[in-house]
Amino acid sequence: MSRIKVAIAEDDFRVADIHEKFLKKFKEIEVIGKSLNGEQTLQILTENTPDLVILDVYMPDMLGSDLLPIIRERFPKVSIIMITAATDKVFLEKALSYGVENYLIKPVNRERFDEVILEYIKKHSLLTSTQDVDQNYVDLLFGNKKTEKIAGLPKGIDEITLGKVKNALQVKNQGLSAEEVGKEIGASRITARRYLEYLSSIKEAKAEVVYGIVGRPERKYYPV
Repeated sequence: MSRIKVAIAEDDFRVADIHEKFLKKFKEIEVIGKSLNGEQTLQILTENTPDLVILDVYMPDMLGSDLLPIIRERFPKVSIIMITAATDKVFLEKALSYGVENYLIKPVNRERFDEVILEYIKKHSLLTSTQDVDQNYVDLLFGNKKTEKIAGLPKGIDEITLGKVKNALQVKNQGLSAEEVGKEIGASRITARRYLEYLSSIKEAKAEVVYGIVGRPERKYYPV
């Protein structure tokens, strides 16, 4: 999968740098530019065509919310996540009406930021996959699958990485080895196997032994 191109529109360069640092945790994402105002934001969109814009509301030349109709008209395929200190419901309603992916209130909690980005990565992966469109696909895309938050994860298992592993299995929708999953999530084979075995133990994945051309057995994992 090609990396997701992200632009950050934020008038405070220190906050923009923090958001960029957060985003660098995800191997699926490439930050292609940062802008300090609306004019620069439109320039980045024109020159680089990002997949996603992290958009602030308060900028010196225009409100980010006023940029929404311009972006939707000129760059209809660009996704938008708004991160702002604005708590006025008018801004929120406008964001919803222009199909904003998500809306985060400053100061942004790092854990919540990661969750929102992970949700977007999953959605983007599904939209760019070759998976057949059926009800399961649509449910995954719209987040209609009911999932319970995992409480008391064992040592060595964190929820963000676990979500990436589950996403890799669902998007590929085929048997993957620990090495293949590791490449998908940017982790070692050993780390990937630890998460895959955990998913197998809680019946959210199944493992099968597959024999290759030379007869060497390989453990493959499938989504349940």
